[in-house]
Amino acid sequence: MTNEKTVNILGIRGIPAAHGGFETFAGHLAPYLRDKGWSVNVYCQLEPDEDGVLRSDYDDDWNGIRRIHLGTKRSGSLGSIIFDWRCIRHAACRPGVNLILGYNTAIFSLWLRLRGRPVVMNMDGIEWKRAKWSWPVKAWFYLNEFIGANFSTLPIADHPQIANHLRRHGCTRSVVIPYGANHISHSPDDAIVAMGLNSKEYVISIARIEPENSILEIVEAYSSEKRSINLVILGKLDEKNQYHRKIKSAASEQVVFLGAIYDKTLVSALRFHSLAYLHGHQVGGTNPSLVEAMGAGSAVIAHDNRFNRWVAGEDQYYFNNTATLAKLITQLSQGKLPIEQSAMASSKRFDAEFTLEIVNERYETILSQFDK
Repeated sequence: MTNEKTVNILGIRGIPAAHGGFETFAGHLAPYLRDKGWSVNVYCQLEPDEDGVLRSDYDDDWNGIRRIHLGTKRSGSLGSIIFDWRCIRHAACRPGVNLILGYNTAIFSLWLRLRGRPVVMNMDGIEWKRAKWSWPVKAWFYLNEFIGANFSTLPIADHPQIANHLRRHGCTRSVVIPYGANHISHSPDDAIVAMGLNSKEYVISIARIEPENSILEIVEAYSSEKRSINLVILGKLDEKNQYHRKIKSAASEQVVFLGAIYDKTLVSALRFHSLAYLHGHQVGGTNPSLVEAMGAGSAVIAHDNRFNRWVAGEDQYYFNNTATLAKLITQLSQGKLPIEQSAMASSKRFDAEFTLEIVNERYETILSQFDK
C-alpha cells in the first residue's frame, strides 16, 4: 500500500455516464473523492470495433481521474462479464480499496478477497427477482448476490429493505447508503417549449420500458379518458418488443413518447417543469430516477410498495392498480390534489437524506476505513 488514499471503482461501463444509474453515481463520487485528496481509478469498458476486433487497452486522465480502459472481443452481456473479470485481475495488482458497483459478477471479487484486498460492494436491487430474466440467469444473479453479501469486506445496501433482504443470506454487516442527486432549484423552459410542452401541464415517467416498471399501467391509466395535461414518457422503445408495442397501442394521442434522452440539462428541465413524477417501479431499492425527481422538487405518484414509500415518504401519492392510478391522474388534472404540499414535502425529504453531499460523505467515510 502507498500512503496516498486510493480507490478503484469497478462494475460500471465508465464515466462520464452514458448508460445507467451506477455510471451517474460514479460520475458524482469520483470527482468528490478526487477533491478530497484521493487517487481515483475508474475502469471503463471498450466495446469491440464494428468488425468485432478487440480494441487496445489504454489509460487516460479525465478531469484528474484516471480512467483505465479495457477491451473485450465480445459485446452484450457476455462482453460485460469478460470485462468485469479483466477489471478484477487488473485491480488485484493495484493498491487501494476496491469499490464494486453491483453484484452481478460478485463471484469474481473472490479473487480480490483471496489476495487480501478490501472490497466494498454496492448490492443494488434484488436483480434475480426481475420478471424479464430466465431461470438460469436468475440463478446466476442469486448466487452472486449471496457471494457479494457474505464475502465482500463490506456490503452497502441502497435502501433499508435491501439490508433486510440481505439478512436472509445471513448478512448482518451491511451499511445503508442511498443514492444521491443534484438539487434543481431552477431551469429555463425554452427546451421543453421547443418540444411542444408547457410548464406544469404534463406528468412524466422516466424509466426503462419494462413490465416491472408499470409503464403499460401508467399509459393505460392516463389514456382511459381525455386529459387536460399530457403524459410524457422517457425511455427507449423498440418496435420489435411485444411489450413496447402494447404500450404504443394503449396510448392516447396525448401521450408524448420522447425516447431515450441522455442530455442532463434537458432531462433536468423536463423533471423540473413537470406537474408530477410518475414512478412505477415495483422492485428494487432506492431508484436514482425517483431521487432525481425529488431533487427537482417534484410531487410523486408512485407504485405502492415498501421501497418507494421509504424513499418518497408518506406525503406523496401511491397506486396499486390501474384504476387507482387513473383516479389520481383525474384528480391531479382537475386540480383536486394539494400538489404544492407534496412538492414541498418531496424537497424536504430530499434535503434530509439524498443530497450528493450527504451520500458522497458517507461513502468516503466507509472507504477510508479500508484504505490503510
